[in-house]
Amino acid sequence: MGSVFPKRALAAFAALALAACGGESSQENASPAVEEQAADTHPVSGLQIIPVTLNTSDGTHVVQAEVANTPEAQSRGLMFRDEMGPDEGMIFTYDAPQPQSFWMRNTFIPLDLIFIDENNQVINIAQGEPYNEEPVTSDGEAIAVLELNAGRAEELGLEPGDTVEW
Repeated sequence: MGSVFPKRALAAFAALALAACGGESSQENASPAVEEQAADTHPVSGLQIIPVTLNTSDGTHVVQAEVANTPEAQSRGLMFRDEMGPDEGMIFTYDAPQPQSFWMRNTFIPLDLIFIDENNQVINIAQGEPYNEEPVTSDGEAIAVLELNAGRAEELGLEPGDTVEW
């Protein structure tokens, strides 16, 4: 048995060497997977991006939102970012409904903060002013908070009672 292991190891090494030197065809096969993975994460935050659907009386609109679902991601939020596209946002998700309070420390972008209850209904929409450390709060227990560029919720016709799906 001692001679079988080295042969297998040699074969594995040869396969790896061939893959590394395989030329353009092996790199072309690898590229779509890398691009696909990059499309699912935000280039700045590294957070997963998911579609978030806003159901309003004016119709349905989808935004691409970064998912802040860890304490680290939630504490950083959109701090130090100087731009966000009109159909981009960040969604903060929580395990249980609870009153939510946000501030805008080190946040350069004016935001709409959309507080969402456990039935996926908008509780209230508040405005976040850059650098303001006064709390912006939910009007009830929220399971999620969606941040969009300031004024975007109004542009889309989003109001309390509308639903948000992710």
